[in-house]
Amino acid sequence: MGALEGKVAIVTGAGQGLGRCHAELLAAEGAKVVVNDLSDAADATAAAINEAGGTAVAYRCDVTDWDASAAMVAAAVETFGDLHILVNNAGFVRDAMSFSMTEDQWDAVVGVHLKGHFAPSRAAGAWWRDQAKTAGEGAVLPGRRIITTTSESGLFGGPAQGNYGSAKGGIITMTLILARELVRYGVTVNCIAPRARTPMTEAMPYFAAPESGFDRYDPANVSPMVAWLASDAAADVSGQVFIVLGDEVHRIAPTTIVSSVTNGGQKWTVDGLSAARSDLFAGADAGVPPWGGPPM
Repeated sequence: MGALEGKVAIVTGAGQGLGRCHAELLAAEGAKVVVNDLSDAADATAAAINEAGGTAVAYRCDVTDWDASAAMVAAAVETFGDLHILVNNAGFVRDAMSFSMTEDQWDAVVGVHLKGHFAPSRAAGAWWRDQAKTAGEGAVLPGRRIITTTSESGLFGGPAQGNYGSAKGGIITMTLILARELVRYGVTVNCIAPRARTPMTEAMPYFAAPESGFDRYDPANVSPMVAWLASDAAADVSGQVFIVLGDEVHRIAPTTIVSSVTNGGQKWTVDGLSAARSDLFAGADAGVPPWGGPPM
């Protein structure tokens, strides 16, 4: 029996790349999967899952569409009887330096990543809240999961990705907010930052598949973490962020206070802050922080 037997999952952006790998592994672990994508690639993924002995249906819609996202959740429930897992994965890049970026580049990328995460999450959360209310005061639903997708650009700030990195940073905050809001209904919400060979990175020589040995950037390497977070084994894990690549998983503390100064109950002055600078930075470099992810 798989780790997700009896579960129903939606995976957005599952027509190719990471999303397809996630959908295929969730199905292999026993989940019934709604494969979301804008294109008919959703049908290809669903067909491959069914041919492999799993259960999947395709659902084509734009996850930035409020009503379409709600309809997708309703379709999952109508088709399979419930919804337990939402994997928010859909996205693309339109890179440009801030001084060259167009409004369309900004709107498209922020829309698909930030709104495209929130609209399905809102719809799933509303369904679970209604279920809990129907079950009675204080009811907690078992096995409800949202897994979101950030990036190292969202964590550390990738140049030429003011749209993508900002949206991905917002997803980290959204993950924490959803985790706090939905905990009362038994829903966990966690976030992954995958580093893998996908349609967004496959042209970069750095991500090329090796001629032999372990393929560190195979997107299928990321999916076991998604399946684990979706499983009952991770029922007590929520509000967490992980970088996942190859055989590595790194847990991130996105926001921590590293140093503090106080002025003894008095308003700060410019001169006073200048004098306190060495305490505030405590020997650290005050310039642009270095990239903070695992070595490339």
